[in-house]
Amino acid sequence: MTPEASPSTVVAAFAAEFRRYRSLAEKATAQVSWSDLRVPLDRETNSIAVIMKHVGGNLRSRWTDALTTDGEKPWRDRDREFIDDFADEEKGREQLMQAWQAGWSVLEAQLATFTDPDLARTLTIRGEPHTLALALARSLSHTAYHCGQIVQISRVLASRAGTDWKTLTVPRGGTSELHRTMGYGPGAGR
Repeated sequence: MTPEASPSTVVAAFAAEFRRYRSLAEKATAQVSWSDLRVPLDRETNSIAVIMKHVGGNLRSRWTDALTTDGEKPWRDRDREFIDDFADEEKGREQLMQAWQAGWSVLEAQLATFTDPDLARTLTIRGEPHTLALALARSLSHTAYHCGQIVQISRVLASRAGTDWKTLTVPRGGTSELHRTMGYGPGAGR
């Protein structure tokens, strides 16, 4: 079956974008120390660790039994997601990664069960009906927003620490080189 004829072309696109944002966040946080993961840039912002905890909690709540239960689970304590209650470095990093991974695991398991015809199905979030397509779009937007925060905060903290930042996308001034390696752009014969 060609990709165009696949019963889950759109769902696969959502899954790929979720993976892309997850990868960016994880590559960014790998460049930051444990202590810096817990530093908010100012008193009105969240630390990277708190943002990761929130994303994990949100994804876990939204996508656990997504088509049969409300996306805002009664067991979720959203306000607690914004409290840094991590232990020491060794246990805390493990706790953080468990919270982050728990949400992603639920999301990925659910995405593996959806097909494009499911996108018209209705689910609820906080009692509000959504098509699966809308719920996925909102979840991806929410997750991408927070992953962008994670990357930006990581970049700022790495700079403050004097760490050489490894660019996660095309570096400034690198577009021509990228196009050259791809055989794209002026003189590439396209």
